[in-house]
Amino acid sequence: MNRNSMATLRPMIILFIIINALFLTSKSWLTRKGIDTDVVIIGNLVLFLVSLFSFLLTYRSLSSANPNSFVRAMYGSFIIKFFVCAIAAFVYIMMAKKNVSKPALFVCMGLYVVYTFMEVSSLIKLLKQRKNA
Repeated sequence: MNRNSMATLRPMIILFIIINALFLTSKSWLTRKGIDTDVVIIGNLVLFLVSLFSFLLTYRSLSSANPNSFVRAMYGSFIIKFFVCAIAAFVYIMMAKKNVSKPALFVCMGLYVVYTFMEVSSLIKLLKQRKNA
């Protein structure tokens, strides 16, 4: 991974740090709103890690001469991200039983959209920089 590709990951890393800082500093306010901050922080970590893995998987396909490898990597990263999030939500719901924080799950769904948008926009920037793209 070269310096340019690390620069495209920087906004995602900064977003992760800002979101965690926001949730840690406003813990009491979010708790009053019915949002379990522990669920959101763990969800943010899971989403960041799976988005990072998904980015790296798709980034490696950019160097392939086969154009189908990029499409396979995009679909594969979507499937991985979807199943990891579904399993994490299922585990949380089974563990919490009746104490499930629905607002926290909705916040995590919003974070999923944000991380997916940032991942795809970073990949598009890298794709535009390629000479043969």
